[in-house]
Amino acid sequence: MMGKRRKSGMGWVMVWLVWGLSLLVIPASEADSDEMVTVRPVDNGKALVNPDMGWAMHYYSNIITNYGSQLEPSDTLDDFPGLSTVYLRVPWAFLEPQEGKYNWSLLDTPAQRWIDKGKRIAIRVTTSENWMRYATPPWVKEAGAKGYYYEFGKGRAENGPLWDPDFSDLVYLGKLDAFLAVMAKRYDGNPNIAFIDIGTFGLWGEGHTHMSSQVPDDLLYHIQKVHIDLHLKHFAKTRLCIIDDFVGHDQPGDAFPITDYALAKGITLRDDSIMVQPPPRSWYHAELAQKFWPHFPVILEHEHYGSSLIRKAWDQDLWLKAVEDYHASYMSIHWWPRILLNENRDAIDKINRRMGYRLCVREAAWPTEVQIGRAFDIRTVWVNTGVAPCYPGGYVAFTLKDDKGGVVFTHIDTNFNVKELEVGPAGTASPKTIISRLNVAAWLGDGEQTFSQNVKPGDYDLFVSVGKEDATPVFELPYNHQDSHKRYYLGKLKLLDR
Repeated sequence: MMGKRRKSGMGWVMVWLVWGLSLLVIPASEADSDEMVTVRPVDNGKALVNPDMGWAMHYYSNIITNYGSQLEPSDTLDDFPGLSTVYLRVPWAFLEPQEGKYNWSLLDTPAQRWIDKGKRIAIRVTTSENWMRYATPPWVKEAGAKGYYYEFGKGRAENGPLWDPDFSDLVYLGKLDAFLAVMAKRYDGNPNIAFIDIGTFGLWGEGHTHMSSQVPDDLLYHIQKVHIDLHLKHFAKTRLCIIDDFVGHDQPGDAFPITDYALAKGITLRDDSIMVQPPPRSWYHAELAQKFWPHFPVILEHEHYGSSLIRKAWDQDLWLKAVEDYHASYMSIHWWPRILLNENRDAIDKINRRMGYRLCVREAAWPTEVQIGRAFDIRTVWVNTGVAPCYPGGYVAFTLKDDKGGVVFTHIDTNFNVKELEVGPAGTASPKTIISRLNVAAWLGDGEQTFSQNVKPGDYDLFVSVGKEDATPVFELPYNHQDSHKRYYLGKLKLLDR
């Protein structure tokens, strides 16, 4: 519904009421031209699915029957708001049961279900588990790799039921090197991969051995570094994650040699797991995350929901607080997904309004009428209301469409990257005002009166988007009315004959 236009000696702003946009009327002397339209879009509060953020659903959680096994092949959890990633964590023995014989369909089959929906996957391959004797394939031991039998929670035992490799053994590392090379050939640089954990050291791939084969403390840094370097060797294009327990499962602090090394190599941080223990020991490494989140997306994994409830460690307010404290971009779905959703829906909705980044247009203003070929400005005010930067970065674009939905004109403003938007506690992020100079059908040639496009006078729909330098939209914004390509409707613009 269009508001009324008022004219006086100084002129007034034209006001539009469109798709839930709030109204603002200001004197034209405060605007950029005699008549301006100004809108303030209203955040719809919905979950956004954008790159480098979102919920990561544990389809395999070490044991492959947890937690995607009860989903129908056609069920991609479209009802779970903000789900962006499917997490596949499995033992090496399942992927290479015989040397040189691979079972990649274990990963690729569930992955394709979500990739078809535009989602991504994440992977961890482990070499130590407490529920199976050989998470490292038995043929590695048979090839001469050294290792240790152990009892879960007690340490090395000659007749223990479980086996860990010696994580620094050259035979073991040689076989692992060959496996990672094949894995990287398939997945490194694959745009469908969100991240890969460095999960080949320690129990469950978490980087600790205090409940398994108990690697001596004085050897830890060297061995952990070998496993980091092995992943860096093969995964040069895909984001890698170091697990917080590399520094010790309960060691607080903001700096450790092994995580400093990982950070310097461009590796991000993942916390396994929060809310294992009741408060005040709900997590230990929020301080550590402060070095990582300004540069890379931080990933949080909560304890198995059912187990956390039994221990009286689960707290929805603490769940949200963890997102704030870590500036988290990802949160796990570490249980049967719909049970977690149904029993925690309010908390999940709150987390979705803060987790990762949330790019908002607080205000947009532009002239109501523009002469074809004459430059004009669009003023927009932007804010990131999430807890983390927009790591991929992107640029603001404006698009004009005709009454048939055809793209008439696009303009990308590369002077401002949304990655630069600051974050802060809820409601405190600093807005950024940008002035974008446009010229619909600008002059071309040396003095020739030739237009760059065949644009006719008339009324056009103005859209805003954020994305690539070629004006291709990438990011969802928290508004309802878009063109199905992530361009969001702002209002009308009249083009006048030159």
